[in-house]
Amino acid sequence: MVKHAEDLILIDREKCNRDCICELECPFDLIYYGEDGYPRLRRAAKKHCIACGHCVSVCPSQALDLKMLRLEHCTPIDRKIQPTPEQVAQFLKSRRSIRTFKKKPVRREDLEWMLDVARYAPSAHNLQPVRWIMINQRETIDRLTGCVVDWMADMKLFPGVVRAWRENRDDKVLRHAPHLAVAYAPVNGESPSADCSIACTYLELAGHSLGVGACWAGFLVTAVEYTQSINEVLGIPEGHRIYGALMLGYTKFRYYMIPDRNPVQVDWID
Repeated sequence: MVKHAEDLILIDREKCNRDCICELECPFDLIYYGEDGYPRLRRAAKKHCIACGHCVSVCPSQALDLKMLRLEHCTPIDRKIQPTPEQVAQFLKSRRSIRTFKKKPVRREDLEWMLDVARYAPSAHNLQPVRWIMINQRETIDRLTGCVVDWMADMKLFPGVVRAWRENRDDKVLRHAPHLAVAYAPVNGESPSADCSIACTYLELAGHSLGVGACWAGFLVTAVEYTQSINEVLGIPEGHRIYGALMLGYTKFRYYMIPDRNPVQVDWID
């Protein structure tokens, strides 16, 4: 049986008020209104629909459903718990890069919740390519620190960091963090580096709401470009690459002030 594009869309005609909002919001112009006045999908939808969910999410009467993104699996937006602009501003401005952590591990439920939030990060063509490795073992984190330190030593970089680790086991690379979240993706994706970076940002901000501090593991991500040892420790599949990593843990010290930043640099074109 030939599958038509219409098979991908389900319309509750009793609910649909034929307002054309779904048509206007489809990013690839895949929805049109038929002679009967109800929305349909173009033939190109079979190939080009990315299941972003715009049409399902924007329908005020919840009349539209997609077979690849069911309405029953969507979460209603509760406007009552939307933060105010002032709350958003303080939340974002108060985020700090945390390098001193409590030894107490983060609750597994909290890490799972943070990862669940991070999966809603935008990605190119909604490919959702980001894969995670959440490391909770001290031994594995120390092995990764050793890999980075060995690379630094070979390249004669950051001798103080190398010396601190080799002489005193003082970790200036991953900061003795209780957890390390590593984001990787296929190298042949649309935009894997940006996708992983945005997902890491979502993860970091989700943690910030729980008192879980984070710091981007720049040394490790840089070292990945020059040594295979990190991929071997983590078992990164062939054809994939690490694009982001975050040290995670409960913040040891409380912050009280928001430091000022340089004025925004912007050119307005009106």
